[in-house]
Amino acid sequence: MIGFRKTSLHFFIAVSLIALYFLSVSPAFAFPGDERDEQCANLIAAAIAATPAGQTPVIPDDCMQDTGLSAIEMRAAEAQMKRQPAPDVEQVPYQEDVVWTRAYRRMVGHVIIYDAPNGNPIGELDAGYNYVTAVSSQEGYVQINYGQWVTEDHITWADVSEFSGVEINSQPKRPFAWMLAEAYPSRYPGGPQDKSAAMIDRYTLMNIYGVEYVDGWEWYLVGPNQWIQQIRVAKVQPMQRPAEIGPDDHWVAVDLYEQTAVAYEGDKMVFATLISSGLPQWSTQEGLFQIYERHEAIRMSGAEGGIDFYFIEEVPYVMYFDGEISLHGTYWHDRFGYRQSHGCVNLAIMDAWWLFEWTSPEPYQNAWVYVYSSGKYRSDLPGWARR
Repeated sequence: MIGFRKTSLHFFIAVSLIALYFLSVSPAFAFPGDERDEQCANLIAAAIAATPAGQTPVIPDDCMQDTGLSAIEMRAAEAQMKRQPAPDVEQVPYQEDVVWTRAYRRMVGHVIIYDAPNGNPIGELDAGYNYVTAVSSQEGYVQINYGQWVTEDHITWADVSEFSGVEINSQPKRPFAWMLAEAYPSRYPGGPQDKSAAMIDRYTLMNIYGVEYVDGWEWYLVGPNQWIQQIRVAKVQPMQRPAEIGPDDHWVAVDLYEQTAVAYEGDKMVFATLISSGLPQWSTQEGLFQIYERHEAIRMSGAEGGIDFYFIEEVPYVMYFDGEISLHGTYWHDRFGYRQSHGCVNLAIMDAWWLFEWTSPEPYQNAWVYVYSSGKYRSDLPGWARR
């Protein structure tokens, strides 16, 4: 009997040492919907209570001070998933007659402009970010304006996006988000991608039912046992109306961190979408502005002589609000959710059209534009996630 007790004691000590070793080398974990959340809460509370004033408490290695969802909250989230598996919004339908009002094309390389097919040179355009609208074609030439022709080997298709935002008929009960970088969901926050699950495609719209924090990153619960790291999505969340904006005014909140825009009528959210704002070297300025000039289409160009030279004809649905900075439709990229511009707020054509129509009636033509950032960009992002 005495020998059995010694053996049991030795076994218990060995197991305890192994457990302590793994606790010392393991990273911080969150346990969503698990009783370990409650155990960690008690351990953290005890550690804080036992720490003398002015000293930093030692938190157990396998616990986090903000574990996110408790077991009770997790069960509530699961019930919400069943009741509302998708955001209660309506996607703005894609309308080909709105998007393709013009034949958008990209010009490649250094371009010579002629007065007619096989005609005389009348101008040239340096290689750069150059986009035009095709009028007609003839004998290997494409007409880009009246009396202006270029050889068709310098013309290619533009990357016109079919993305569109959503109309919001009632105040969202929870945040929702668009997927920006396709991935398989993880079964737990901070975990590896679950290749047995269905891939979540880019531009998929999802509810966010809960948040956990792992190693300084937010992880979003988007479905049963489906977690996505924050850097893969653009989240929409309500913004309080600035005091200068009246309760009946139309205004657009542009979030530079999430790369989203939300349209409001007073305090009511009515529309949301993805944007592409200014790149770091041409950042879109934060502040409160008003639309002061509008165009159904206009030419934009800049940075002449520089490596970032651009010449873009027929930019659709333009609403200037900060000097030369505007909200406008974009037919030259499909990278919404990421910074792309020289300072303007790029929108998919359907979304620019929606905002243009929404702000067209008086007295909304001078609608407010509130540009802000809900967070700060981190320098340790992987290349694919840099916005």
